[in-house]
Amino acid sequence: MDEGLIKFDCHLIQSQPIPMVRLSEINEWRQKLHHLGLIGICDGIGFGNISIRERSNNFIISGSGTGGLDQLNENHYCLVEDYDFAKNSLTCRGPIKASSESLSHAIIYEGAPETNAVIHIHNLKLWEKLMDQVPTTDKNAEFGTLKMVDEIKKILERLNAGDNKILVMGGHEGGIVSWGKTLDEAGDILLNIFKQI
Repeated sequence: MDEGLIKFDCHLIQSQPIPMVRLSEINEWRQKLHHLGLIGICDGIGFGNISIRERSNNFIISGSGTGGLDQLNENHYCLVEDYDFAKNSLTCRGPIKASSESLSHAIIYEGAPETNAVIHIHNLKLWEKLMDQVPTTDKNAEFGTLKMVDEIKKILERLNAGDNKILVMGGHEGGIVSWGKTLDEAGDILLNIFKQI
């Protein structure tokens, strides 16, 4: 089982944490999703992550291995400063490495420029219900891989302006991603569907 493993070259520039004042909204949403079990831990492996655009294609994201923590602080987030899909690499700055799904977040920020927040959760019932009912990546595309990035890119290219901003990761059991102009938009998409089950 390779769940939670970083599958790209992650270059961490160790630096001071991002001030908590800049993390209050993302931390609030992360806490809400963790409380619902949509971000958490299973068999000792953390799952789920959340990010917000900082500027251009830079974004703040929860760190690798933080899914199981009850509460996060400034030591659990980093800033993704650069990435290169062709080289399967990413550079981040902070006290912790970026989440294993960071390249999936990156392609959404790049492919949907109006996006300012991305959320990746896990819920098996919701995943099974939404499979092929909303845009779904190829079942052979594993999490954290360039194949997953390519699948997400294809989905973004096919979406219309009024479509819901949600997708199912077909090859990543339980994995669902939403995005929006704000964290509230991205989070509400998930919560509204979650309430139905």
